[in-house]
Amino acid sequence: MTTTDVPHEPPPSRSWLREHSELGVCVLLLALGALVLTDALTMDVEIAQRGPIGPKTVPIAVGAGLLVVALLLAVDVLRGGRGEAEGGEDIDLAEPADWRTVLLLAGVFLATAVLIEPVGFPVAGALLFWGSAHALGSRRPDRDPLIAAGLSVVTYEVFNNLLGVPLPGGPLMGVL
Repeated sequence: MTTTDVPHEPPPSRSWLREHSELGVCVLLLALGALVLTDALTMDVEIAQRGPIGPKTVPIAVGAGLLVVALLLAVDVLRGGRGEAEGGEDIDLAEPADWRTVLLLAGVFLATAVLIEPVGFPVAGALLFWGSAHALGSRRPDRDPLIAAGLSVVTYEVFNNLLGVPLPGGPLMGVL
């Protein structure tokens, strides 16, 4: 038997890493938790403090929660726990990715980012909503632009007027 007849087996360390790949998520959660806690604990809040619960409370709770989840997940993975492989997904992993849709959506988001200042949110948002619907397969040219425009104007009104989040109005600033 020659070396070409022996099936190629990955080194033991790679095999162990593949079996415990969820540990990568643990590392990510651990790093994110440490970052959130570091930022929260170094936050200067002398002026903003108005009571016993200040602006550090929620970030500290979130950071500590991330660390606890990272630890619990790591313990579960090291004890043999595994995530369910695409159990809740309705996709066929044998099919290739639909890069046309991904690129169309990326183009729509990029165009929105470029156009939001000069034309305002109502126009850029309408293009975003219509372009996203078109990229995801809707082919109703009679209703899609109307729904997109209505959704964009309603979104602008809710954020700008009800929630107090200023969005650029563009040329329609005086109209809406």
